[in-house]
Amino acid sequence: MAEEAPAPPAPETPRRTWRTHPLPKRLALIAIVALGLWLWRVTDVPERQLIYRLEGDGWGDVRAMDLQVLDSEEHIVKREERFFADGPPLEVTFKVDLPEGTFRTLLFLQVEGREKRDVIRGRLMVGEAKAIVVPLRLPAASR
Repeated sequence: MAEEAPAPPAPETPRRTWRTHPLPKRLALIAIVALGLWLWRVTDVPERQLIYRLEGDGWGDVRAMDLQVLDSEEHIVKREERFFADGPPLEVTFKVDLPEGTFRTLLFLQVEGREKRDVIRGRLMVGEAKAIVVPLRLPAASR
């Protein structure tokens, strides 16, 4: 009987340590991506709703509204026009991306039968609220 030679010993696999394990590398990448997303979200300017609640008479003759929001340096931050066939609804909503602060607003109104647009000037104080409701009456001269 021939005696079989003993099998060569299996090479020892190096013991895994935290430095050689792939998980810490992946966790570092995930942490960097999560931090980037968080910073992007925190520095993003929130979208708010500017709601003009139209009060009083005479709004049925308004055919167009042109909203302009200006910052402290008088640069236009937001401009949007709306047109109405039969006058605006009781509430007109504009979506604006504004940080907290104070802004100046100009609302140009095109009234049916008039060439010149009426202007309503206002100040907009933006806080943490996502919706800003502004009650609005037509100026006496436009009635």
